[in-house]
Amino acid sequence: MVEILAYAFGIMYTPGPANLLSMNAGLNGHLRSTVAFCLGVASAMLLLFILFGYTGAWLVGPRYQLLISCLGSMYIMYLAYKIGWSSIRTPVAEAVEQTSTHRLNYKAGLIMQLLNPKAFVAILPIVTVQFPEAQISGEAIIVWSLLLSCMAFGAPASYLLMGAHLGKRIREPRYFRVLNLCMAALLLYVAGDIAYNHVYLKWG
Repeated sequence: MVEILAYAFGIMYTPGPANLLSMNAGLNGHLRSTVAFCLGVASAMLLLFILFGYTGAWLVGPRYQLLISCLGSMYIMYLAYKIGWSSIRTPVAEAVEQTSTHRLNYKAGLIMQLLNPKAFVAILPIVTVQFPEAQISGEAIIVWSLLLSCMAFGAPASYLLMGAHLGKRIREPRYFRVLNLCMAALLLYVAGDIAYNHVYLKWG
C-alpha cells in the first residue's frame, strides 16, 4: 500500500497544469480565491478514482482518450493565453494587483482535471494494477479514493503556498509581469507536450 501512496505522490506533486496555475495565482496574491480551484482538482480526482475503481479502464476507450487529450491541451492553452495576454496588456503600475487576470475557481479546477490526460496516467495504473494487488475492493475503494483525492488537493495547494511565499519577496511590479509570462510559457509547453505525446504520437 505504501507503493500506491509513493506513486500517487510522485505523479501528483510534479509540475503540471493545475500546479503551475496555482503557483501563478499565489504569486499574484490570489491565495484565498484559489483554494476553491484546488478543491475542484481534488473533486475531479475523487470522481475519477471512484469511477475507474469500480469500472476499470474499459470505460474510456481510445476515441474518448483522444477527445480528452485534445480538449485538455486546448483548455490549458486557453488558460495560458489568458494569463499571458492579461500580463502584457496590464500597465506595469497595476501588475501587482492583476485585476484582469483569469481568476481560478472550483469549476476551472474541476474541468481542467477532468480534461487532463495526465490525471488518467496517474489514476489508471493505481486502480487497474495496484488496487487489485493490494486487494483493495468494495468499500475500501471509496476510502482510498478519498485519501488519494486529499493528496490531489495538497499538490496544487502546496504550489499555491510556494507562489504566495515567493510573491511576498517580490516588490517590483515588472517582475510579476515577467513571472506571469514565464508561467504562461510553461503552460503552453505542458499543453504542447500533451498534444504531442497523447494525440500526435498515439493517433497521428
